[in-house]
This record gives sequence, C-alpha cells and structure tokens, in this order.
Amino acid sequence: MAFRQALQLAACGLAGGSAAVLFSAVVVGKPRAGGDAEPRPAEPPAWAGGARPGPGVWDPNWDRREPLSLINVRKKNVESGEEELASKLDHYKAKATRHIFLIRHSQYHVDGSLEKDRTLTPLGREQAELTGLRLASLGLKFNKIVHSSMTRAIETTDIISRHLPGVCKVSTDLLREGAPIEPDPPVSHWKPEAVQYYEDGARIEAAFRNYIHRADARQEEDSYEIFICHANVIRYIVCSIPPLLSAGAFVLLGS
Repeated sequence: MAFRQALQLAACGLAGGSAAVLFSAVVVGKPRAGGDAEPRPAEPPAWAGGARPGPGVWDPNWDRREPLSLINVRKKNVESGEEELASKLDHYKAKATRHIFLIRHSQYHVDGSLEKDRTLTPLGREQAELTGLRLASLGLKFNKIVHSSMTRAIETTDIISRHLPGVCKVSTDLLREGAPIEPDPPVSHWKPEAVQYYEDGARIEAAFRNYIHRADARQEEDSYEIFICHANVIRYIVCSIPPLLSAGAFVLLGS
C-alpha cells in the first residue's frame, strides 16, 4: 500500500483566518503496518508517449521519484537477479517523511493600487499571530518556511516566524498568486486574459514539481516545512493529487 500513500493530506484550521493544509508525504520504502506492496514495472516516462494511468487510477510515479522508475531493470545482473534489484530499490527508496504545511496569507487590503500597497489589515495581522501561536504549540521542529514574494505573504511570514525562532525563511516568485487554469464552470467576477493562464499555469506547475514530492533518498530524518502562499496556488496543488481527495484523507487539527 505504500505506493498508494505517497502523499497524505490533513486540513488544518489555524487561527480562524489563515487557511492551512498539511501534506504528510508517506514515502515509498518507509515501512507501514501490513507491509509494502510488491514492486511492479515502472510506468513509461511522459516523453516516451506510453500509456498513462487513466482518471481515478493512482500513478505511483506521480513525482517522477518512484524507485523502480530510476533503475534500468534491463541491465540487472542475470546471476543475482531479484537480489540485485531489491538492493538497488533500497538505495533509491526514501527513508524519511516530509510534512508540508500549506498556509494562505492573512486578510489584506484589497483596494491597494499597487501590489506593495496590499498590506495586511489589523484583522489579518491578528490572524497571522494566532496561526504562529498554533504552529508553535504543535511542538514540531520546523525545518524552513518557504513563502511567496508578494507583500501580503511576506508580512504573514514575518509575523508567523516570530513564534518559530531559528527557522530559516526562503522567498520565491514561484509561489506568487496567479491564474493557473481556467475555472470550469466559468465565474463572472474573475476573468483573466488567456495569456495569464498560459504564463501563470507553467509557473505554478513548476512550484508544484519543485516543492511537492516525496523525500529524497538521502534525507535521513523526517522534515516539517511551511509554505505560505495564496489561494489559487494551494487549490492547484491540492487538486493536482485527486486520488488523495477521493480517499478522504483529511484530519482537522483545530482552529
């Protein structure tokens, strides 16, 4: 079952304002109760044009880090056979779990003419304070905070980070708000130009590929990472992993 549990979700209501989602990446190769599923042939790479899993079918190589897909099985030693394959699989299997907290920025002044003028409201600052307190109360050793480079995300990060001393902060343009995909059905109050979907979609997909994946095989200990960004970015990330949504793997951590 480890193949089907590559990423497990829990919804977190933190501080009544800053919405948050927790992703717990249960990595392939990390022992689970009942044992792992038997290894199966790797899915063909996307560029090869081979058949891909259909809708509703879990793709074990969703992050292109499936151990079996990283091994050239055609070159395995004929004499050692399965023993060598198992040894190579162990080398590529992740040994740790990544816990990823996705947090939307707090309430901000939407009437600012420039992006730098869209600062947090008094309520938004209170929301961020409470979110920081809630995160600190979890007693976890957070590794880093990665945040959008937009003003409202920076201010939310600065307030939250006061409650998590020593945790490094990293700013990135990849997590900036945008229009990753055209809404279906359409909405009347939000109609970006077609070129915006084209540009923002590629950028936010790059953020997904860069940040949402199972732990690297070289990672020895579990990690706890906070990502502070925007509603559309979080929606895109969550909706990019539909098998987990249908599995109903959600847990409320409190508000």
